[in-house]
Amino acid sequence: MRSRGGPYLDRVEAGRVLADQLDGYAGRRDVVVLGLPRGGVPVAAEVAAALRAPLDVLIVRKLGLPGYDELAMGAIAGVGSAVEVVHNNAVLVQRRISPEAFDRVYQRELAELRKREATYRQDRPAAEVRGRVVIVVDDGLATGSTMRAAVAAIDRKKPAQVVVAVPVAARDSCEALRDDVDVMRCPWIPEPFLSVGQAYRDFRPTSDDEVRRLLAAQLF
Repeated sequence: MRSRGGPYLDRVEAGRVLADQLDGYAGRRDVVVLGLPRGGVPVAAEVAAALRAPLDVLIVRKLGLPGYDELAMGAIAGVGSAVEVVHNNAVLVQRRISPEAFDRVYQRELAELRKREATYRQDRPAAEVRGRVVIVVDDGLATGSTMRAAVAAIDRKKPAQVVVAVPVAARDSCEALRDDVDVMRCPWIPEPFLSVGQAYRDFRPTSDDEVRRLLAAQLF
């Protein structure tokens, strides 16, 4: 972790900065890079290209509180057939969410997760992660709930090593996640951390078409 003089130009530049910090993995046949859609995929594509590693997506869906979708009561992530759930227990207890209410949101988001997997991958199978070094990339880390769900899902597939790489993060979230992974790479922890968007001059949304294009264009 170190400070930067200013924000990244865009996700492409952020990916190149991350790739520099991961150059020890370049050219290894046991490495796979997973980007969290949508915004994490352009970052991950730069990392995968620099490391000469295959690129895939890892779909994570927030489980929004009924009536207040922006407030996460958990998240789900899928790797192959496995789906992992992360609960935000503080929200669940404070808002008194019943198991039935939680399950309704879970089932809805699970259907959307599977739909997006099919949309992004088309007919390509999910990348194999068992026994491999898995580098998980997003465009930033705020609360960390999304990444925790991603890491939990990967762990169920018994990888050789889990590496989390993000261009920017909140300090508390970065430190909390560090104990759950083998390697953590985050070049910039702003003080104060306001949002992931503060780290980019160009933070326009990534489209589904761009995600599909990046996955289809990979060379490894």
